[in-house]
This record gives sequence, structure tokens and C-alpha cells, in this order.
Amino acid sequence: MTASAFSDAEYLQRASAALAAIEAQVDRWLDEDLIDIDSHRTGGLLELALPNGSKLIVNTQPPLHEIWLAAKAGGYHFRLQPSGQWLDTRDGVEFFQRLSEQASAQAGKPLTFSAG
Repeated sequence: MTASAFSDAEYLQRASAALAAIEAQVDRWLDEDLIDIDSHRTGGLLELALPNGSKLIVNTQPPLHEIWLAAKAGGYHFRLQPSGQWLDTRDGVEFFQRLSEQASAQAGKPLTFSAG
């Protein structure tokens, strides 16, 4: 799948929806007093600051039609597939699965993100 398979507008809509889903989950956890994650979004960049001081950064990459995740374990690149899933360009792991794994590892407790 190449970046050109989706229009810029469709990419931006789907990338924005992914960031909004993350923000909504963080808000639910705050409401449920499960974990105190500070989220800050500036355009296509979403920073999640965990209580232990570690961070996860999710960043849209419009020229490549990708979403990137930066975590303590490393950096990951995800490309939108025809199925609507964002899959890792190296190993095919789904974005929200990888985000959940990395957030859980950094927070020291199970955290599950989903597309909505």
C-alpha cells in the first residue's frame, strides 16, 4: 500500500479520528480515576505524559500518509490500509495494539486503546 492510495483529505480525516480516539480514551480514564495521563495536542502531534514522567508521542506525517509513535522502546511508523487499520510498516502490528502495549509497559499497568 502506498501513500497515494488515499487522498490527502481522507488521510487527514482518518489520522485526526485516530488522535481523537486516543484523547477520548484518556478522558475516560481520567473520569474513572484509572490513571492520570496528561494529554496535549497541537495540530497533528499528541503528547501523552504518564504519572511516572515518561511520555508517548503520536505524530501525523502528512507527506508520507503515516502516523508515527515514539515510545521508550523506540519509534514506530504506521500506514493506513484499505481495511481502515493503521499497520506498522515493518512488522504489520496494528497501531492501537502497539500503542496499548507501549502505554501499558510505560505505565506499569494494563491500558487498552481502540479506534473507537
